Amino acid sequence: MLTPLTEALILLAGSVFLVTLTRRLSLPTSIAYLVLGVALGPHAIGVLSDSGTTRLLAELGVAFLLFTLGLEFSLPRMLAMRREVFGLGSAQVVATASVFAVLGHRLGIRWLVAVVLGGAVAMSSTALLLQQLTERAELNRTHGRLAFSMLLFQDLAFVPFLALASALIAGQDRLPLSGSLAAALGAALAIVAVLAAGRWLLRPLFHEIAHSRLRELFTLAVLLVVLSSAWVSHIAGLSFALGAFLSGMMLAETEYRHQIEAVIRPFRDLLLGLFFISVGMLLDMRLLTRPSELAIVLAMLLTLVILKAGIGALVTRPFTTTDFKALRTGIVIAIGGEFGVALCTILLQARMVPEALGEPLLVAIVLSMVLSPLILNNNKRVARLLLREHGPVRTASEREEAATHEIALREHVILCGFGRVGQNVARVLEAQGFEYIALDLDPARIRAARQAGDPVIFGDSSDEELLRQAGLPTASVLVISFSDPATSVGILGSVRRLRPELPVLVRTADDSRIKELQDAGATDVVPETFEASLMLVSHVLMLLHVPVPRVVRALEAIRANRYAVLR
Repeated sequence: MLTPLTEALILLAGSVFLVTLTRRLSLPTSIAYLVLGVALGPHAIGVLSDSGTTRLLAELGVAFLLFTLGLEFSLPRMLAMRREVFGLGSAQVVATASVFAVLGHRLGIRWLVAVVLGGAVAMSSTALLLQQLTERAELNRTHGRLAFSMLLFQDLAFVPFLALASALIAGQDRLPLSGSLAAALGAALAIVAVLAAGRWLLRPLFHEIAHSRLRELFTLAVLLVVLSSAWVSHIAGLSFALGAFLSGMMLAETEYRHQIEAVIRPFRDLLLGLFFISVGMLLDMRLLTRPSELAIVLAMLLTLVILKAGIGALVTRPFTTTDFKALRTGIVIAIGGEFGVALCTILLQARMVPEALGEPLLVAIVLSMVLSPLILNNNKRVARLLLREHGPVRTASEREEAATHEIALREHVILCGFGRVGQNVARVLEAQGFEYIALDLDPARIRAARQAGDPVIFGDSSDEELLRQAGLPTASVLVISFSDPATSVGILGSVRRLRPELPVLVRTADDSRIKELQDAGATDVVPETFEASLMLVSHVLMLLHVPVPRVVRALEAIRANRYAVLR
């Protein structure tokens, strides 16, 4: 019997070795943790035991992952995704659960138990999918966004499946209406409580804590928010992860988002690694050593992955533009999930499913999770193969043109001029998460920018057709960074003919032609000499201990009076 310290040391040593090895091989780190869980779990060497504490910490790792993901989303964005979450998500769960429920019933399982079993198969692993999609920069692609919508609905759908399983174990042949309503009401109240706290309590809380300048207090506050929201969601019968995601989403619109993400990342990575280890520990290697049972497990694994991928692709097709994107979404969602493992385990322990059927199915679900890096990393290749598409063989230039065209279809900033000023603006926009397309006439500058992967188009910024190609109809702001006022006036004329309401910022060397630029349609004009003077003035005033609000008001007054004080 090993002591807890010995177990911890073995776990740490194995993690360091395998994570280093997978990074050297350019493989996802989740593979290292999964393999470690299989090797050290109770069904292999037996160093680690599947305790309640281990499972709790693993679930908290998923909650931290969803919290950081929530920081990337805002409430308006989630409201805009409601069609995908409730429409596509419900279609995937209902269709998948129905198909597998019919299969289960034909194998001799009574209907309601088969429905719960179908619901178990319909679930996919939130942690595995999100980590792999994020590592591959696919979360914001069409298939990643649609898969994420399904995962959100699955978190909600787990509650009625769990309630039905509990009712069946209690000897009831149907789910009581009062119990269903109570569960739904409790879940709704929990969601409202987390959203209300996030809207009215979290910003003032972090405002006060930030003023204390105590790093450890800020860290404690972040942990308190994550765990409290997860706890509220858990006591309402929902998952830890859903509550954490909602609280993260409410903090996404605050100025503390980036610092919160930096603070939570170490806890998230460590606990998420423990979650992957716990998944590996579930794999019963004994079933894979007997040929007859191995054949059953592999048959179930193939059936699960192929049918889930096919159903996912079919229900996704109305929500996307091509068969290729729909099939990629189906392949991504095809793996099993931790909620499915939980439902299968409950049914097996209650002897509601024959062991000859339930145990191989449980192993097949876990095995699909273990193989998830292989499945997810090749989703594009598999989709092309199944559709017999080879994909366009593009040169580097053609790939850059395609990427620029995709940006032009979304909200972005257009930069007219990509010299030193334009490049500085572009770097800041990138750092803040905004997309841009730049226009310039300098071939050497364009070549260097393209080699660096920047979305830059060669051409005259006053050309209306070129502005359309740069996505003027969908642009949020246009910035003119040329120093020549005559060039800027020409660009303003073209822009105002196409988008009269678009905000346009114009750079100029001095104030000699501010009025002309404003008359041509500039929303705001920034004269370099005066702005440099204002920066010097602001530094001087602060060195003289003038309060910051007073300095800001002074600068705003000078700009409002068109720099009259400086003339």
